[in-house]
Amino acid sequence: MNRRNMLYGGVAAAAGLAGAGAAWWKFQPHDVVAGEPERAAESFWQLSFDTPNGKNLPMRSFLGKTVLVNFWATWCPPCVEELPLLDYFYQENKDKNIQVVGLAVDQPSAVRTWLQSKPLNFPVGMAGLAGTELSKSLGNQTGGLPFSVVFSTSGKLLHRKLGKVSPEELALWAKLK
Repeated sequence: MNRRNMLYGGVAAAAGLAGAGAAWWKFQPHDVVAGEPERAAESFWQLSFDTPNGKNLPMRSFLGKTVLVNFWATWCPPCVEELPLLDYFYQENKDKNIQVVGLAVDQPSAVRTWLQSKPLNFPVGMAGLAGTELSKSLGNQTGGLPFSVVFSTSGKLLHRKLGKVSPEELALWAKLK
């Protein structure tokens, strides 16, 4: 009996170490190959998404503005927590040539239901599962959410952030051109 417990304990410890090692590796910053996110940023402006109400949302329509794109999902607690802050930021800065766009990495029905109870003032596009790959192409190494990118008025990728944004970060981003 004692030998069996030691064997189970050893297997559990090895599995725990393997899991911890994999998590450590996944969440470590990794170098982005130079040019990849910039090339993805160029093609980003050719994309178009459906809105929750079925209209077309072409990204090129925002060229000429500083654009904050936020990848989010209804099932992501930090995403849902930061949306009111992003909405407030948009309301305060929309007259300053700053645009916020939400790209939902989620099922359209879930997004529609969520937006009915918590409407947002900035446009939301339905990126679906392809949104994860799009965010990765823009430098989101782990594909985690929330993920935000800031583009210049000319469409150049200026900044990217994995995780919830803070009011201080938004204030700094509002100064980017």
